[in-house]
Amino acid sequence: MNFKTDRAKVLGLGSAKSGADHWFGERLKSVALIPLTIIFVLIIAPLIGSDHASVVASFENPLISISSILFFLVTFKHLEEGLQVVIEDYVHSKGILLFLIIFNKLFCWTFGLAAVFAILKITFAG
Repeated sequence: MNFKTDRAKVLGLGSAKSGADHWFGERLKSVALIPLTIIFVLIIAPLIGSDHASVVASFENPLISISSILFFLVTFKHLEEGLQVVIEDYVHSKGILLFLIIFNKLFCWTFGLAAVFAILKITFAG
């Protein structure tokens, strides 16, 4: 007789031992990106065509800087996980699979950290 709840049956019992957590994390990031994207667009849209000084002055506000950093971190992490699922589903050669997963991680982390660095540089150095 099995006395486990439905949730206990799902968590960690798949062949990879992490499918439900991975799926839930992707959905959580998707939901988090909705307000972050709206906030990011509302911040960046008025700055289009502005001069350098007004952009720097805008990013000196901690709320704008932090929300922009959160947007880029969540976006690139979500991109990394989504691309990894696509790579795992459609690439069947072990060597190419490993190469593409490593390249995917390096690509997403490089551009995510570059975006964060750019925002921090604008915020603190002007």
